[in-house]
Amino acid sequence: MKDIRVILEEVKNGTMDISEASLLLKKAPFADIGDAKIDTHRKLRRGVGEVIYGAGKSAPQICDILKSMRREDEDSPILITRVDPPKAIEISKMFPIYYHEKAESVVLGDIPEPDGLGTILIATGGTSDIPVAEEAYITARVFGNKVNRQYDVGVAGIHRLFAHIDDIMEASVIIAIAGMEGALASVIAGLSSAPVIAVPTSVGYGASFGGISALLGMLNSCSGGVSVVNIDNGFGAAYQASLINHLA
Repeated sequence: MKDIRVILEEVKNGTMDISEASLLLKKAPFADIGDAKIDTHRKLRRGVGEVIYGAGKSAPQICDILKSMRREDEDSPILITRVDPPKAIEISKMFPIYYHEKAESVVLGDIPEPDGLGTILIATGGTSDIPVAEEAYITARVFGNKVNRQYDVGVAGIHRLFAHIDDIMEASVIIAIAGMEGALASVIAGLSSAPVIAVPTSVGYGASFGGISALLGMLNSCSGGVSVVNIDNGFGAAYQASLINHLA
């Protein structure tokens, strides 16, 4: 891999065209800090930078990663998911973070102004699904999206959902989050022309099998336009929704 300055000089001098330079930059190396290898050019390839998965990492490990990422990019917000309160307190001693306790997510830096094409709607079947929804919300906001949240609009009282029919019709992407039998995604997809990303949650009684019942129900949706992410994966749903919302 050529040094980035060399690549830029060759583009400036006309000895390398922009498309070739762009390809080389997309293949740029990572930063090896021992316990982690930071993908320093993920934003160039994917449109958003690397997100830190906090579960299983210690606060000092997360802080080392943050230091490395800040050396490469001083301005872009950094998202850390699955961070419990004690770990967040330790990180806050080193960095001026914002901690969203419901989402168990940390943000370092300012959340950007929305630059997506439309609005991402996040809907939950019940109040118990809100922690997963809040993870999706924070992720979508950090990735530069306008977000509308409508919680506790499940099919057990479907009039609650119909009260927000305008939001459903106007959304560019919808994230439907539900446990139990996971029927919310199918109903919403039957009402909207937007892509629906279904998130099964581990909410429910014994036969829900920790979200597997909702997962299978969503995978077997009779409504078209439904895609499904893993159980409790609010982050993954928001990432996909953001990609759709930024398609030119």
